[in-house]
Amino acid sequence: MATGSNIRTYFEGSWHEGDVPVMRAADHGSWLGTTVFDGARQVDGLTPDLDLHCARVNRSAAALMITPTVEADRMVEIVREGLALYPKGTPVYIRPMYWALDGDASGIVPRAEGSGFAICLEEIPMAAPDAAVTLTTTQFRRPVLADNVVNAKAGCLYPNNARMLVEARSKGYGNALVADAMGNVAESATANVFMVRDGAVFTPIPNGTFLAGITRARHIKNLRADGLEVHETVLTFDDFRKADEVFLTGNMSKVTPVSEFDGTSYQIGPVARRARELYWDWARTDAGAA
Repeated sequence: MATGSNIRTYFEGSWHEGDVPVMRAADHGSWLGTTVFDGARQVDGLTPDLDLHCARVNRSAAALMITPTVEADRMVEIVREGLALYPKGTPVYIRPMYWALDGDASGIVPRAEGSGFAICLEEIPMAAPDAAVTLTTTQFRRPVLADNVVNAKAGCLYPNNARMLVEARSKGYGNALVADAMGNVAESATANVFMVRDGAVFTPIPNGTFLAGITRARHIKNLRADGLEVHETVLTFDDFRKADEVFLTGNMSKVTPVSEFDGTSYQIGPVARRARELYWDWARTDAGAA
């Protein structure tokens, strides 16, 4: 089932209206889960970091041993062709994706010479700026590279995220704050995480267990340019319990305030608001709209 509405699909060289079938039953991606994707956004006619998202889906494909077949620049052009089909101002989620078509003689290893490619556009409104989420802990952790393809935005990683969300919701919370293999905080089940204490900003240091997101990097750059201290460091759950403010960052909502972590309450703080302001100020420049 689709997340959004007003869907358009790019497949086999053309744009099609609707949620078009793109994968066959015997495709390697169907039965062995060799799929990767990325996500970008159009908001108010802006497509922040679209080029970086298109480049990353190609890197994800290579990490999962799928051959990327569309150069990032051409992918950007195709996306813009699709976005032009929507009324001006439509908020659109942009999802390019690859999957493996055939396997080798064992059936397990994807063949290098073939891959499927599609782009799905879905109309999905942005969340309200004050739409906060609550967090709890989960028994499930982020894997390491020795266990899974954590260097790719791969579909096969998401059942683990789903387990985290189901457990969190069973406890009455909206999302989970997730540990890495060492027991330190990595991210939430759906997005990267930041905390604020005594005016300084902290976020888990990338250690190979989670994707350090494109939107995360943009926030770090913007906040530092605005004069705030931003530290990428090892963080524990106790650090978050002592925080003045916590927020999530990701492509879907850009900034999501956190109102509670396992009984510790937070206000929607000034740094989260400032991060949002800085992001859209940047996005309205030529660099952000490119």
